Amino acid sequence: MKLRGIDFGRVWGASGIQGFFGEGYPFHGAFKAFFGGLFSFDGMTFVAKTMTLNPREGNMPRKDDGITPREWRPTCICLTPRMWKKGIVLNAVGLSNPGAEALLETGRWHARREPFFLSFMAMRKTPSERLQELEAFVALLARHLSYFQTRCGLQINLSCPNVGIHPEELVEEACDMLSAASSRGIPLAVKVNVLVPPQVAGEIAAHAACNAICISNSIPWGALPDRIDWVKLFGSKDSPLAKFGGGGLSGAPLLPLVAEWIREARRAGVKKHINGGGGILHPRDVRMLHNAGADSIAIGSLAILRPWRLRAVIRAAQREFPNTYHERR
Repeated sequence: MKLRGIDFGRVWGASGIQGFFGEGYPFHGAFKAFFGGLFSFDGMTFVAKTMTLNPREGNMPRKDDGITPREWRPTCICLTPRMWKKGIVLNAVGLSNPGAEALLETGRWHARREPFFLSFMAMRKTPSERLQELEAFVALLARHLSYFQTRCGLQINLSCPNVGIHPEELVEEACDMLSAASSRGIPLAVKVNVLVPPQVAGEIAAHAACNAICISNSIPWGALPDRIDWVKLFGSKDSPLAKFGGGGLSGAPLLPLVAEWIREARRAGVKKHINGGGGILHPRDVRMLHNAGADSIAIGSLAILRPWRLRAVIRAAQREFPNTYHERR
């Protein structure tokens, strides 16, 4: 799928599914050994783990390199046998990262050969401070872009549920952020979750610098109680990650919510590219989002919950979606 003339394909990775640079995680080696070629990211556009301007400890301890998780099974991610069977996972990573400058200075993004996305989230307390933070990041990125071996896009994350900032408070900032980031001439995608009304996302999508909407990030613990039976899913009204603030839900319950959101967004007049993800655990789920109006899909929890279906889902998306993207009229 082309954005500003760059082909990002039909399948995007959820931010961080392969780490900051595509290095993956220790358990990926076990999956490759056990499932062979069924566990393969081939055909998926790489999307880096979300970074912040300044270093952020978050809830996932890192090794001395500031990048590699210290824990093989991080305590900020909850996945029990009961949850695995239900196709759900809870995380409260909280954007642990060493900061944008440290990540860019490694030069590892510069060497990539295929188009990819970086992901950024501003973290300061007020809208004006967050805009300044984004502007500082864009200026930093600009010093590196000429050294990149390929083109990249930028996902502006407005919806991470694990960092104490509510997406509703951030949506109105999106147009200012898009204007600030547009000076670099790179494709811009705004990432939201299903708590953001499709009509509001439509206002964001109407901005000239917005090339795509990414839906959905995980759902904060306890949200949408009329649509998500939290007690039935987890056997308790209390989050197993309560000490981290509750965490965000990924997996099967998100799929119908995302499909409904996309349909409503299209009815509201959104014509820009929609990258839909959340709860894709089977090849048939691809068609559900395509029929809802998505232009491409994002896969994330699939690589943890149903890793043996990874290659099949990517292939299903390559069959389901057209080769090129044409703006909807």
